[in-house]
Amino acid sequence: MFNKVKLLLVLFAASGSSIVSAQVDLKDLRAKPDTSIVNSKDSPMSKLNKLHVPIPKLDMTVDYWKHWTKFGLNANQASFSDNWSAGGVNSVALGGLAWHKSEYNKNNFQFVTELDLKYGKIKNKDQLAKKNNDRIFWDNKLAYKLSKTWALYVSLTFESQFDLGYTYDKDSDGKERVKEYWSSFMGPGYFTESFGLEYKPDNTFSLRLGTGTARQTLVLDSRVKPLTIAEYAEKYPENKPITKDQEKFGLKPGQSFRNDLAFQLTANLDRNLAKNLNLKARYNMFADYKELTDPDHRLDATLTAKITSLINVSLSGIMVYNSGEASKIQHSQALAMGLMYTLPR
Repeated sequence: MFNKVKLLLVLFAASGSSIVSAQVDLKDLRAKPDTSIVNSKDSPMSKLNKLHVPIPKLDMTVDYWKHWTKFGLNANQASFSDNWSAGGVNSVALGGLAWHKSEYNKNNFQFVTELDLKYGKIKNKDQLAKKNNDRIFWDNKLAYKLSKTWALYVSLTFESQFDLGYTYDKDSDGKERVKEYWSSFMGPGYFTESFGLEYKPDNTFSLRLGTGTARQTLVLDSRVKPLTIAEYAEKYPENKPITKDQEKFGLKPGQSFRNDLAFQLTANLDRNLAKNLNLKARYNMFADYKELTDPDHRLDATLTAKITSLINVSLSGIMVYNSGEASKIQHSQALAMGLMYTLPR
């Protein structure tokens, strides 16, 4: 039995030594790759030419300004034959407008300036030519954002007109004539300074609450200043005498300047109702702290339909209540077709 065990151990040892020797033999049989290391200084990489690639300087200047400009010319005409039985008056009207707005936005600061100029005249048969539109409006606003929709603001606004305005009546022959001068450039002219809060939920609507507002009324043209009974009789001898001294634009005879402190509310809307339909409106309320129960109101609204890139149709209206100018509401309306050139295109 012992001899059998010894024999098994001898066979196991012999087989183990053969396995080890077989592993060593496999390493010797591995094929080495045919490679060579280049140690020469004249390697292909050393013969490459070095090129200088210039890096262009990018213009990273940020323009914080935006600008919009419009120029327009409107016309209206109507004519009737002498035997036209339905009635009518031959007329022609021509008007022009210029509008510009610039806006500066940086961080929480915003500055906006807007200039609106309008002038137009109408001539009816057997009547004097009259202006049907006359406005100079220049608004400047500086605002600081307090939140996404609220801001503190200060503003300066100027309003006046270009041309003389008249009142009319008829002479003894029934023909229309000028009765008296009524308004002119800087007769009156208004300067309004305002401070308060502005609510602006988006770029199409804003509401200003001017708790600290001052307005100066100036009449610098002597032709439209208020007159006493004697001055009126001397200046307009052909007119019926007046029974009391005139009061115009809140001014009495001999006055050319007035300053009012008030609360002012101003709402602006400029919104596209459809692809080619725009509504632009501005409402202003001016409530003198001495006469809070009798505030001044003015509403300007224009609905514009764009027919082509140059031709449009516009419907505009104005409503004014100012007890210093008239005891009743003044209003005007105009429908016109014209040309409008807009920048940027």
